[in-house]
Amino acid sequence: MQIARKTSASARLVLPDAPASESGTVKAWQQPVVMRTYLPAPPDRNPMFLERRVYQGSSGRVYPLPFIDRIATEPVDHTWQAVHIENEFIRLMILPEIGGRIHVGYDKIAGYDFFYRQNVIKPALVGLAGPWISGGVEFNWPQHHRPATFMPVEVEIERGRDGSVTVWCSDHDPLTRMKGMHGVCLHPGRAFVELKVRLYNRTPFVQTFLWWANAAARVHEKYQSFFPPDVHYVADHARRAITNFPLSRHPYYGVNYPERALSGVPPDEMPSQFAPDGSYPANDLSWYANIPVPTSYMILGTDEDFFGGYDHAAQAGFVHVADHRIAPGKKQWTWGNHEFGYAWDRCLTDDDGPYIELMAGVHTDNQPDFSFLAPWETKTFSQFWYPIREIGAPQAANLDAAISLCVSGGCAHVGVCVTQPIANARITLPDGNDLIREWKQDLAVAKPFCAEVSIDPELNAANLSVHIEADSREVLRYEPPQSSSANEPRPATEPPLPEEIASNDELYLTGLHLEQYRHATRRPEIYWQEALRRDQGDARCNNALGLWHLHRGELVEAERHFRAAITRLTRRNPNPYDGEPFYNLGLALRFRGNDGEAYDALSKAAWNAAWCGPAHHALAEIDGCRGDWEQALDHLQCSLAANASNLNARNLHAMILRKLGRDHESAAVLYETLAIDPLDAWARFLLHGKLPANNQQILDLTFDLRRAGFNEEAHSLLRSANLPASDGSEPIILYAIADLCAHLGDAQAGAEAYRQAAQAPPDLCFPSRLEELLILEQAIAPNPEDTRAPYYLGNLLYDRRRYEEATAAWERAVRLDPDFSTAWRNLGIAYFNALGDSARARDAFERAFEADPNDARIFYERDQLWKRIGEQPQHRMQEFERHTELCHHRDDLTVELATLLNQLRLPERALKILLSRKFQPWEGGEGLVLAQFTRAHLLLGASALATGDATSARRSFEAVLDPPQNLGEAKHLLANQSDVWFWLGASHSQLGERSQAEACWLRASKQRGDFCEMSLRSVSDMTFWSAMASHCLGKQREAASMLQVVFDYSEQLEQQTPTIDYFATSLPAMLLFEDDLEKRNKIEALYLRGQALFGLGRTGDAKELMGEVLELNLNHAGAADFLEQIDLLREIANLE
Repeated sequence: MQIARKTSASARLVLPDAPASESGTVKAWQQPVVMRTYLPAPPDRNPMFLERRVYQGSSGRVYPLPFIDRIATEPVDHTWQAVHIENEFIRLMILPEIGGRIHVGYDKIAGYDFFYRQNVIKPALVGLAGPWISGGVEFNWPQHHRPATFMPVEVEIERGRDGSVTVWCSDHDPLTRMKGMHGVCLHPGRAFVELKVRLYNRTPFVQTFLWWANAAARVHEKYQSFFPPDVHYVADHARRAITNFPLSRHPYYGVNYPERALSGVPPDEMPSQFAPDGSYPANDLSWYANIPVPTSYMILGTDEDFFGGYDHAAQAGFVHVADHRIAPGKKQWTWGNHEFGYAWDRCLTDDDGPYIELMAGVHTDNQPDFSFLAPWETKTFSQFWYPIREIGAPQAANLDAAISLCVSGGCAHVGVCVTQPIANARITLPDGNDLIREWKQDLAVAKPFCAEVSIDPELNAANLSVHIEADSREVLRYEPPQSSSANEPRPATEPPLPEEIASNDELYLTGLHLEQYRHATRRPEIYWQEALRRDQGDARCNNALGLWHLHRGELVEAERHFRAAITRLTRRNPNPYDGEPFYNLGLALRFRGNDGEAYDALSKAAWNAAWCGPAHHALAEIDGCRGDWEQALDHLQCSLAANASNLNARNLHAMILRKLGRDHESAAVLYETLAIDPLDAWARFLLHGKLPANNQQILDLTFDLRRAGFNEEAHSLLRSANLPASDGSEPIILYAIADLCAHLGDAQAGAEAYRQAAQAPPDLCFPSRLEELLILEQAIAPNPEDTRAPYYLGNLLYDRRRYEEATAAWERAVRLDPDFSTAWRNLGIAYFNALGDSARARDAFERAFEADPNDARIFYERDQLWKRIGEQPQHRMQEFERHTELCHHRDDLTVELATLLNQLRLPERALKILLSRKFQPWEGGEGLVLAQFTRAHLLLGASALATGDATSARRSFEAVLDPPQNLGEAKHLLANQSDVWFWLGASHSQLGERSQAEACWLRASKQRGDFCEMSLRSVSDMTFWSAMASHCLGKQREAASMLQVVFDYSEQLEQQTPTIDYFATSLPAMLLFEDDLEKRNKIEALYLRGQALFGLGRTGDAKELMGEVLELNLNHAGAADFLEQIDLLREIANLE
């Protein structure tokens, strides 16, 4: 097979020609491509427990995924598997090894990439587990971004009888084990891409999900997003903010768009690239160039099915179409047209420039906004994209055509693009009931219809419409939207604390909302617990808490709550409306090994239509365990009557038919199943003997087989697994084999499997299923010398927040193997975060690092712990100097070393280190490198000023304003730099350059608010520097007013109960160690108060407060720098 290669002159990918064997109108084939690639580093062998990490507005929990936090800084040519598909109009390329994304979407007629073509594979740290690439179309489910976004999918090319071809991509989500698949389909004679989606909850539990297809488009000052004309409002993540659309009449993401509409873009905020050309209003959010900061907006309501983007320079773009009743999500995302965004563009590409994402959500209209999937439920739907050209941004579109209507210069400009030839089309341009013009002609895909009509200047252009008909049917019509009288929607609000909620109904629903939306920092169970405190028999809250315990593997507690729910539901009626608690009780009893009582509970659940399908499925599994094949068949037929798309039930049906000797019927069922899903692992295994794609899917199928009593088949399957896969699955597969051997009565083989499991490499073994928990619990008692089973069990228990039991398991592991570094490291985290024991945490990390002094993560985490518990910077620095080679492995270590050097007044060394490395920020964690670069230069400049070397000082201060690209990040437009402008003004003043000094101080004094820790603040430590600049300008009253605001805010802050922002979209740190929010709040309040008092002339009080800050946190940069520079500040500002 030939391999397509990039051109040598640049990184641009040249797509290969179709092979001669592809003779149809739609051609599809697999052919690798070679692309310039920045490869991710190997995953970290340590499990990551980030229970409170906020990611894309919901939980950033990453376990059991391995974590990758470094990308190669130099590219290599890498061969990627690729699937190519094209018809007369469109050419696509799909990358199965990177989540099955569409990587290229090319309009063959216009010669235009309607999706952003990424000619290099350059991941950045944006994904849930690290690597993520821009470009093409990414398919995100069951959360955003897709957990498996940089993982491989299986591929199957399906050729339809009608000449269409579908490229199916499928995988099992690594967190929930649900099965997602998407099929990229082209049809002959049609100029659109169809995406066929099947989302299958292949588990017995209710799950939550969302689906967003993220189409990227290359942008510049002439690129415009378009949404239906009836869209009047857009919302931020979780609807935390709302503004008008397209003309924003409110500040949004901190940008004062109304002021920009009146006065234009401030000169100091004008982008250095892609500057708006003035042809559109400055507050029009549909134009990329107008948005200077990272911004999301999601529409709030439309009756239309389309949206898209248009490149007015190339006169080309694309439309997305999907039924808005199930696909309401329409969103734009941008990194922003300013330096901060350009830095991210450089992180993600070499030469392909900026992009926006035009995201289409199905069963969701916001992020986060999750829907439910019932046990074994499948949701299917289609989405469509098609290229358009020459007509401008359309005002109406469906799957057949797009219409644009623009009135300017006394003319109406009408444009139509179609997705298939339409003969004898009639296009009309009416004004109400009056026909202005009509055209009759054939419409062709390759030749858009464009016409220009002079109109009466007195005519109201808002009344114009466009209709397209053909052969007496309406193809599409555009009607001007009716004026909306609806009130502006209100932003969402944070739910009250449980004790503040009046009713049990609201307590239940609030907890359900938090669980459904996977909230990262608020706990659902406390709302249900409060409801049971008021009414211990509350059925819904008992059921909810039962499920909460069941997912944690606390089976006894789960059973107790389910029985309590049933008691309330059947108090007056033995046949309740809702059978869910019976079903959930049946599951819990099955996990406890009590199939007899489970059978009764599930049989009762089957009385209820909503639970009939899952309950009969579970009953058939118990029948299988009993060998009652006829009864199992009856139950499966009932289950499939309720849910014919339950693939697991279909496959179990096929196996039971085989048991009954009905092989031909079994084969027919399997062929039907593969017609539904050609990549169903169980059906392919049964019909063709094809093993599941990877060891995790083998485990999925193993547990499916075991639930139905097919233990010998499960054992045979496990024996066929690829144990040398180095993916962390080997130990669990061996433990599962040992457990099966015990059930099959082969004690000798079981003992050997246990021995092998205990000796298998533990790296990347992060078990997560309830079945794995039970297997590991069973493995410990008969193997008291096994050091690994307790470690794996501890990992799973800690992920389930069963902290004390996890700690006990890890303690057992290190007693058996005192040199097990990862177990010691895990204990250090547990001792500090769960038990609040910093001394034991410190000891555990000492043991971890002694056991493996080459593990850079453990060294970093130990240092972070030391920093948190108040270890002296000098001692920390000594450790860094002893292990300098470890810093080369990690950005965060390098930044921490620079931070220490700055704290120890060695900024020259800090800068040298910062300038010697290419840094790679995490999305949401930007600013850490830039902060130390800024601090080092400010320390150098202040030191030079103190010695009278104002020229060197000015040079240092000016360097802050132009950070080098190796830092990987740039200043956020809204980040307050009043400290830099204050010091720069001071250097000009010392040089006798009074006008330049005043200009700098004026700029500092006018800065208001701040963007820090990924949020906007009206008051921050930068407010002090604005006040000081005002003081230098002789505006003492203005300065005093600002300082009083700071002082008052500091007192309010100290009285507040601190919490993590409920609406946080991302947090700037991974929150490895739990933060003492009250302590942090107090430190910030004292520091701000100290600043204010100094500016108000109370230097002694200010020094005392800064001393208190350093007593609470001896690594506080602001307090340390302030105390060193206090005399210089008094001199500059002429303070008494």
